[in-house]
Amino acid sequence: MRTFFVKESPSTSPLPSPPHRHTFSESLIDENLETAQLLISKWDTSSSDYLHITSLFSAHNRPEAEHYLNSIKQLQSMMQYYVSENPTSEKLVRAQRLMQTAMKRLEKEFYQILKSNKEHLDPESVSGRSSRESTSSKSVSEDEAEKDNNSRLGDEVPEVESASMAAMTDLKAIADCMIGSGYGIECVKIYKIIRRSIIDEAFYHLGVERFTSSQIQKMDWEVLDSRIKHWLNAAKIAVRTLFYGERILCDHVFSASLSIRESCFMDTTREAASTLFGFPENVSKCKRAPEKMFSTLDLYETISDLWPEIEAIFDFESSSGIRTQVINSMVKLGEAVRAILTHFETAISKDNSKVFPGGGIHPLTRYVMNYISFLAEYNGALTDIVANWPLNVPSPLPSSYFGSPETDDNASSAISLRFGWLILVLLCKLDVIATLYKEVALSYLFLANNLQYVVNKVCTSSLKVLLGDDWMNKHDAKVRQYAANYELMGWSRVAAALPQSSAAEIPLNEVKGCFLRFNSAFEEAYKKQSSWVVKDPKLRDEIKISVAKKIVPVYREFYDKYRSVMRREIGRESIVRFAPEDSENYLSDLLHASEGPGSVSSTSSAASGRS
Repeated sequence: MRTFFVKESPSTSPLPSPPHRHTFSESLIDENLETAQLLISKWDTSSSDYLHITSLFSAHNRPEAEHYLNSIKQLQSMMQYYVSENPTSEKLVRAQRLMQTAMKRLEKEFYQILKSNKEHLDPESVSGRSSRESTSSKSVSEDEAEKDNNSRLGDEVPEVESASMAAMTDLKAIADCMIGSGYGIECVKIYKIIRRSIIDEAFYHLGVERFTSSQIQKMDWEVLDSRIKHWLNAAKIAVRTLFYGERILCDHVFSASLSIRESCFMDTTREAASTLFGFPENVSKCKRAPEKMFSTLDLYETISDLWPEIEAIFDFESSSGIRTQVINSMVKLGEAVRAILTHFETAISKDNSKVFPGGGIHPLTRYVMNYISFLAEYNGALTDIVANWPLNVPSPLPSSYFGSPETDDNASSAISLRFGWLILVLLCKLDVIATLYKEVALSYLFLANNLQYVVNKVCTSSLKVLLGDDWMNKHDAKVRQYAANYELMGWSRVAAALPQSSAAEIPLNEVKGCFLRFNSAFEEAYKKQSSWVVKDPKLRDEIKISVAKKIVPVYREFYDKYRSVMRREIGRESIVRFAPEDSENYLSDLLHASEGPGSVSSTSSAASGRS
C-alpha cells in the first residue's frame, strides 16, 4: 500500500489516504489467498493417497505446476502484506499454513524428480546436455533459462537428453521457489542425500576403493599394478563424466545461490574425490624399483592431463583441499620417478654380468635400451619431472660425448641430457665387460655389436628426436671404428702371412712358408671365430666384405702365381689347403648367429685336390 504525504504547514495537517484504495487492495489480496488455497490444498499430500504417487510436475500437469509455483510467489507477497498491515491477522496464520503445505509438496516433488530420474540425471546425460550449451557456471535470468530450455526441447535431441533437460528445469524451478521462500535448507538436504548416494554408487561400479598407504605398500606388485591400471581408466571417467556432470547439474539447479551451489557440490563429491586423488600419492610412497617406473609415469601423466579439468571443476574456495591433494600427488609421483631413475642408473653401474658368448648383444644392453626407448615415450611427463633436477656427473665429461640436440628449450635439453647420460652409463659398463674377453678381437666385436644395437634402438624410437642427428652420427662412426679394430686384431696375422707385393720373385722355400703360414693363420682364425656372431645383418655384411677385400684378392694373386710351382709337392704333403673360393666361402660362413660353425679340415679336401 502506498502512502502519500504533503508538505505540512502551520495551519494544516496531513491528508488521509483514500479509503477505497486500501479496501480494493485488501479485497484483491484476499481473493488471491482463496485462489492459492484451492490450488495448494488440491495437492496437499495429507489429503489423498493418490497424491502421494501423482507428480505435480508430470507432463500432463505441467501448466498446473507453473501455476502452483506462481501461487507460492503470490502467497509470499501476501504474507509480507499481512505482516506490514496486521501482524496478528488470522489471514497471516492461514497464509503461513498454506506455505508450509506447499513446501511439503515441493519437497516431495523435488525428492521424486531426483529419485525417479536417476538414469536421466546420470553424469553422462547431464554432460551431454552441457555439450549443447556453455559450461560457464554463471547464472542467467529465470526467463532466459526457461526460454532457452523450451527452445532446446523443441529441437531434435535424444530422448534421454530431453528427459534430462526437463528434469533439470523442474529441479531448478522448485529449488528457486523453495530458496526464495526461505526453505532452502530442506531442499539442499534432499539434494545432498540423493546425489551423494548416486556418486557413491557410480564409484562402486567404477571399482574405486579407498586404500590406506599401509594397505597399498603391503600389496604384491602384480596386484598393485592391476589396481593402478584400473585407476587410470576410472580417473578419466570420474573427472570428465562423473564430477563434471555433477558440477553442471549443481550449477544449474542452484543457480540462484553461489554459496548453496558450492555447499551442495562439495558435500556431494568431497569424499569420492578424496578417495580418487589420494590413491596416486599413496602409490608414490611404495618402494622404488625400475619395474614400477612406467605405472608411476602413467599415474603422473593421467593426473597431469586431467589437471586443467580438475582445476575448473573444483574451483570453489572450499575445494582448495582437493586441488592441493592433486598437486601433492603429482609432486610425490615426480619425486618417485626421479628416485627410480637414480636407482636404475645405479643398477646399470653395479651390474655384475659376465661376458656374453660369441660377443653378441648382451642381455644388459637389451634390457637397458628397451627400458630407455620405452621411457622416451613419456618424454612429455619426464620433461616436467626432470626440468629442475640437475644432472650430477661424477667426472667432468664434455656434453658432446653423450650428446643432446641443440635447443633453446631448457626443459627439453634437460631430458635429452638425461637420456644421453643413461646411455653413456650403459656404454661405460659395456667397456668394462669387454675387457673380460680373452680375445681382443672378440672384445671389439662385442662393442661393435652392442653399440650398433644401441644406435638402432635410438634410431627406431622417440630417442632419435631427443638425442639428435649429431649423436647418431658420432656413435655410428664409433661402431665402424670398433669393427675396424676387430678386423685388425682378428685378421692381421692372416694378412701378414702373405707377401706384401707379388711382383718380386720369391724362392720356393719362401713360397712354401707363405702357404703354410696362411693355412695355419686362416684355420686358427676361422676356428676361433666360428662361434662369434654379429646380429645386425648390415653390419655383418660390411665386416665380412671388408675382411674379404683385405685377404682374398691378395691371396688369389699369390695362389694363381705359385699354384703350379707347388704341384710337385702334392705327393709329399698338402701345401695349398685353400683355394681363393674356399677362403671366400669360409669368410661368408662366419658371424652368423643362427648357423653352427663349419669344420675347416673336413671341407678343405677339394682345395687340396686342386693344388
